[in-house]
Amino acid sequence: MSRIGKLPVNLPAGVSAELLDGNVVKVKGPRGEMTQKVDPDITVTIEGNEIKFTRPSDLPRFRSMHGLYRALVHNMVVGVHEGFTIKQEFVGVGYRVAVQGQLVTMSLGYSHDIQLLLPAEVKAETPQVKKGENPLLVLTSNDKQLVGQVAAKIRSFRRPEPYKGKGIKFVGETLRRKAGKTAAAK
Repeated sequence: MSRIGKLPVNLPAGVSAELLDGNVVKVKGPRGEMTQKVDPDITVTIEGNEIKFTRPSDLPRFRSMHGLYRALVHNMVVGVHEGFTIKQEFVGVGYRVAVQGQLVTMSLGYSHDIQLLLPAEVKAETPQVKKGENPLLVLTSNDKQLVGQVAAKIRSFRRPEPYKGKGIKFVGETLRRKAGKTAAAK
């Protein structure tokens, strides 16, 4: 059995789940509701406050889907209960970020500012930082997949470089640094 797939998804207090027609799992919680269509070969059962997934056989196709759909539904349950947060740090001289509603404006050392319109499900904010600290961008959403995709898109505008570490990095991320060139000894 899949180690992930055989684990039941526990529903915390305040979160409810139901199985709709077409093998669709619907999860409701204090932060909203989400749905996920599950492959018809994977059997979904909701018993009390647990959601369980079973597969018909040990074929590789079923084994991969077993863990996948369990993980997707678990992420939905966590999303409607707590939500997901990603923090990004803008490292570099003159690198700035500003948020106005769903529009994120970034100054990243190019000749122009970069503007990105966020999806409605993703909320962004820029907390105040002390003078001398790097600007932060905090992204929050109920959808783990969507907030990760948006964070990856923002990071792609200026990836951290290995010599000075300038660029957009995730808070807590460790970068592999390289030594710069040195004068050759004669």
